[in-house]
Amino acid sequence: MRFVSFVVQSFAWIGRVKFRRELLRWYRHHGRDLPWRKTRKPYAILVSEFMLQQTQVAAVVPYYNDWLRRFPDFAALAHASENEVLHAWQGLGYYARARNLRASARLVQDRHGGVFPRQLDAMRELPGVGRYTANAIATFAFDQPVPIVEANTARVLARLFNINTPIDSATGCERLWNSAARLIPKRAAGLFNSA
Repeated sequence: MRFVSFVVQSFAWIGRVKFRRELLRWYRHHGRDLPWRKTRKPYAILVSEFMLQQTQVAAVVPYYNDWLRRFPDFAALAHASENEVLHAWQGLGYYARARNLRASARLVQDRHGGVFPRQLDAMRELPGVGRYTANAIATFAFDQPVPIVEANTARVLARLFNINTPIDSATGCERLWNSAARLIPKRAAGLFNSA
């Protein structure tokens, strides 16, 4: 909660450009050292995004590292049996995520020659990849200046932009995404979104 107060006070006091600078400075000092933040590989980022859905970060780290050793790329995952994939996922729960991840790997192999697409609409055609996941991959793998909005950023954005509409409504959700888009810098968007 202290971080949210810092963000809101900083934004109100210094404006958007300086706010970005202050947020990045804070992130350099306090950002967590996580394995998926050390790569720009779309496959590794896709794996992390699927694993992080409804799972705590601390629980994901060992699974993520083991997964990448076992299935290092789209081809390895696409050729794995469903049983192998579900066994490797065991303990993370919500097994539809593992099935969707494998189905996405197969589509990347079949439709895109094993190369993850850079276009958001092509990303969103993959099973289990919605707006947030597509934008997360676009920004973290390709540094595209697109917003990401999840539960934590939604709360911060609602306070920053004084959004009184319920954030779980369609109107509130769209206001959050539009507000987030107004903050994204043209360069270093991935770093900003991590912060």
